[in-house]
Amino acid sequence: MDRIKYIEKWRMFKLDTQHSSYICALVDEPAYLAQIYYGRRISDDDVRSLASIGDWGGVPSSNPRDKLTFTDSYPFEYPVSGCGDFRETALRVRTESGHAACELFYSGHRIEEGKPSLEGLPATFGDNAQTLIITLKDPLIGLEAELYYSVFEDSDALIRSVKLVNGGKDALYLERALSVAFEIRRTDAELLTLNGAWARERHIQRNPVAYGYQGVFSRRGESSHQHNPFIAVLSGDCRQEQGEAYGLSLCYSGNFRAGVFKDPFERIRVMAGIDPEDFCWKLEPGDHFTCPEAALVYSAQGLGGMSRTYHDLYRDHLIRSAWKDRLRPILINNWEATYFDFDSEKLLAIAKEAAKSGIEMLVMDDGWFGNRYDDNRALGDWQVNEEKLKGGLKKLVDGVNALGLKFGIWFEPEMVSPDSELYRAHPDWAIAVPGRKAGLGRNQYVLDLTRPEVSEHVFRCLTEVLDSANIEYVKWDMNRPLSDLGSLELPPERMGEFSHRYMLAVYALQEKLIKRYPELLLENCSGGGGRFDAGMLYYSPQIWCSDDTDAIERLAIQEGTALVYPLSCMGAHVSDCPNHITGRSTPFETRGQVALAGTFGYELDITRIPAEDRARIPGQVELYKKYHMLIAQGDYYRLESYGENGAVDAWMVVSRDKSEALVSFLQVKNVPNKYWMGLKLAGLDPERLYRWEEGEAHGDSLMYAGLMIHYMPGDFRGKLIHLTT
Repeated sequence: MDRIKYIEKWRMFKLDTQHSSYICALVDEPAYLAQIYYGRRISDDDVRSLASIGDWGGVPSSNPRDKLTFTDSYPFEYPVSGCGDFRETALRVRTESGHAACELFYSGHRIEEGKPSLEGLPATFGDNAQTLIITLKDPLIGLEAELYYSVFEDSDALIRSVKLVNGGKDALYLERALSVAFEIRRTDAELLTLNGAWARERHIQRNPVAYGYQGVFSRRGESSHQHNPFIAVLSGDCRQEQGEAYGLSLCYSGNFRAGVFKDPFERIRVMAGIDPEDFCWKLEPGDHFTCPEAALVYSAQGLGGMSRTYHDLYRDHLIRSAWKDRLRPILINNWEATYFDFDSEKLLAIAKEAAKSGIEMLVMDDGWFGNRYDDNRALGDWQVNEEKLKGGLKKLVDGVNALGLKFGIWFEPEMVSPDSELYRAHPDWAIAVPGRKAGLGRNQYVLDLTRPEVSEHVFRCLTEVLDSANIEYVKWDMNRPLSDLGSLELPPERMGEFSHRYMLAVYALQEKLIKRYPELLLENCSGGGGRFDAGMLYYSPQIWCSDDTDAIERLAIQEGTALVYPLSCMGAHVSDCPNHITGRSTPFETRGQVALAGTFGYELDITRIPAEDRARIPGQVELYKKYHMLIAQGDYYRLESYGENGAVDAWMVVSRDKSEALVSFLQVKNVPNKYWMGLKLAGLDPERLYRWEEGEAHGDSLMYAGLMIHYMPGDFRGKLIHLTT
């Protein structure tokens, strides 16, 4: 593998993925590091003509009188504030003397085989990789920035991260430490973000890139329902399978910032990393700070090409779970069936009926512990409530297992209720500012997991429960953001480190959990989709996509999610109607078809739903088992977007060898006096003959002329079309 080169003659670094090239170069002496090119793969190693490297507006060594003109227009590979770059920058450093000026010069580089892990952070992995490490240094303050670039043999992604090292004699304070910056030039650029709120996460939004700064962020201690740690810069003509897309996905689950800055010369600086608000990291001499990893993807095949690259990257190089390539058990969760009002008899009744229909796991949600009869109390008291579970947890689990079902359980380990035994014993364990009454969210506080005794207590509670019975699945929930930030463990000069330290503590706790229980199926959740990010995928192979299970609302949520994240990780369930959040009623088969795009399961009281709906469950189970591995491992294509056209939604997956495909078409709204449409498929082999229940055609006909879809009477009607060769 020779994907990374240093061309000494031109002082250039060239990194090639399968279809893209990234080039940076050294300019002037002492040398600055410039980003020269990022885009479609090019064959030339000498690209000086693209960059005008010999005369960059007069480099400082030859034109010191106008150095600020240079620093305010130069495409720095890792831009720093304080010495003349007045745009948005990636790094701001303050010294003990209070100065915030930093200037980074090239110090050295090395090229290594493989992909290094990141200390305490989620990171992509794989042996079939090369990594370039370029070291930049400020000789005055002693700060070193190690820039990491990794390329996998089988991927079009470029993986970036930064390690900051204090090589000086005095402490330094990192007030901004982003993970990545790069520049592109386009006059027609658009910024794509994934935005929303609780119950309507990750809706796709596109806006023209204007002058100045645009972007998204979270300051909630989680990646958030409101914004996702992903952005893409698109050409104006970018669609599903055409145009250019530059994706930037941050592998982090805490406070983040991602955005673009367009200068007066049409250059667009793209950046992402930990949000600088309330962030300040004290770096003692000899210490280092590791920034979260970012995955860059360039696609010349539009949004679809970008999506498929991210799906492959995260399936092959990020998700580690033993369940990654397995058929997940079809579960039924009792939350919307019972809320807090359940006991052993009710759960066993649900399990018994579920077993008849082919459902494979019962998940007991919130309300099984302590004095937990509503959401106002008992979080943190992780002892079984034997008034509800008569005879204890093991008796219930054994009873469920005897019916042929696996058993799963819900936890919210990061939280504590003020009305709990834990809080009464340790009120100081909750995050709070001394002397200030902390705000409640869902009538709960957040535990300070940065303190070892708190984290150890939480882990002990988890393991005591998991060791007590045959529990094979855990849903890890987190239902409120972080606020009133304060820790009794941190001195005043380090209080700005708290949010990041909290995220590191969550990662460490989940790492301990999956190492102790390697066969455990862990599903992350944060009030639904508040932590749906690449960082969480390193610890759990699936994430609850949204608390909104309405089939029609899920179309936009799942479309936005699938833009970046594999279908195999999207938690999706069939729920009851009228839907508990929207009040909408949709056909049972339509709900099943929409949930088929994810991990698939049920969120209802199977003992009380209409008999005709219950009778459809075995057929849905059969469909899941027939198609899920194709859905989970195939190449994803978005055909129609209900969010754009207001009438129909369609997507498809194609097997890697193109011998099989599944098309999902949903008619959300019937259109009067319109009887059919030609749905143009994608990703097929043009020369192969494909057959389906109603006919046969070659791949080129299906892609270029289209598959005839007849409209069905009524709204919310769907169909699945299975193509084979």
